[in-house]
Amino acid sequence: MDAIEAMQQRTPPPNKEKTNTEEAIAQHRDTLKELFPLPEIKKPRKKKTAANATLLLAMIAAGLLWLDPAYRSEQHATVIGQRADIALADGSKLTLNTDTQLEVSWHLRSRRVALHQGQALFSVAKATYRSFTVAAGKADIKVVGTVFDVYRQQDHVTVTVEEGKVQVTSKAASGYMRTMLTANQQATISADGALQPARDVNPASSLAWRDGKLVFEQTPLSQAIAEIQRYRRGPIHLQAPALGTLRFSGVFAIDNTDKLLQLLPDILPVNVEEQEDGSLLISKK
Repeated sequence: MDAIEAMQQRTPPPNKEKTNTEEAIAQHRDTLKELFPLPEIKKPRKKKTAANATLLLAMIAAGLLWLDPAYRSEQHATVIGQRADIALADGSKLTLNTDTQLEVSWHLRSRRVALHQGQALFSVAKATYRSFTVAAGKADIKVVGTVFDVYRQQDHVTVTVEEGKVQVTSKAASGYMRTMLTANQQATISADGALQPARDVNPASSLAWRDGKLVFEQTPLSQAIAEIQRYRRGPIHLQAPALGTLRFSGVFAIDNTDKLLQLLPDILPVNVEEQEDGSLLISKK
């Protein structure tokens, strides 16, 4: 027996039992995975804490309050000769005079009105955290709870306070001007933003339109005609500018301005004649 044959006799034969076991495991590996699943290894995740969520909500809320966005708006208008009472959702009341247009917008922390033209009386319901403002021409009027009137003639604005107080801010070329008006006071803002000093008035006369009346107290005819013209479509003309300086007094119904015009010759030395185009001409007697 040579050395090679002796080594072969001393080398143990392959372990057939182990080989058979490995082959069996390989054949049934999928089945064993289902019977004995390995635990799932989860990847680490960033935790979102309640504090982060609260901070995010607080930042969103603060941003909305600062921006004060509008969530609803409404339009109101009257035609020539019409008046209208408007009740707002917060309990405030608006009375619109003839030929008036305005928009009410509701914001998170404010209530805003844009008076585009005409005249409106505001009776504002109190709301501690929601201011009430009116923008008209170059004037901004801010209140908390009061009754006041704003009359806009193009960009010429007059503010009259019946109850409470309002802050009037005007935007003049030289900068902002402010004044505080209290009950029975009135202020005028001109088209260039100049704010005239506050003056005392009688709201019963200034706000007589609310009750359907025109009140004239030694009023120049030119001013009276301009007021009457607001309530009628046909134009009224003065034959001569000097006639506009004539003054008269009286209380008249808004709904019947034709009767007032017919009475003028009995009050002043003038004639009132209807023209072919439907206008009225006031001439000297």
